[in-house]
Amino acid sequence: MPLTRSEKADVIDSIGERLDDHSIIYLTNFQGLSVAQTNELRGRFRAAGVEYQVCKNTLARIALDRIDGLDALDEYFAGPTAIAFSDDPAKPARVLKDFLEDEDIERPELKAAYIEGEIYEGHEALDQLSKLKSREELVGDIVGLLLSPAQTVVGSLTGPGSTLAGAIQSMADSDEEA
Repeated sequence: MPLTRSEKADVIDSIGERLDDHSIIYLTNFQGLSVAQTNELRGRFRAAGVEYQVCKNTLARIALDRIDGLDALDEYFAGPTAIAFSDDPAKPARVLKDFLEDEDIERPELKAAYIEGEIYEGHEALDQLSKLKSREELVGDIVGLLLSPAQTVVGSLTGPGSTLAGAIQSMADSDEEA
């Protein structure tokens, strides 16, 4: 049953809001997936915190036209298209890559990934994007780097020679050995 004009307007507004809210957008071709595979993929995206929506190309293009800077994606809305919206550039890529490996299939294929104003396309891009560290992993690495000098200083202060008497004793011991 075709959508009414008001239903189409609601879909356009919904897609537009998601496009505007997320700086990371993946477009996939899902043609050839069974219903069970499609449901499995949706579940994996949901578990990863990624919104995944199949949409009509015409309605998506209208939503794209309303947002500055996204018109470069217009050419990718041909054929069956689903959109994955995320705040983490690696999560959708990891879900897609894992799904392709687990199911041992060719689809869904990455049409394009729009990340912070840049467009990535093809299977090679999917491989590279899936290897990116998540925001949480990067923050953890930075915190670890910031804490490591502090841990070294604390270790030095709590080890032998941390008091004046201990330092004098260490120097005396080294003089006796020499």
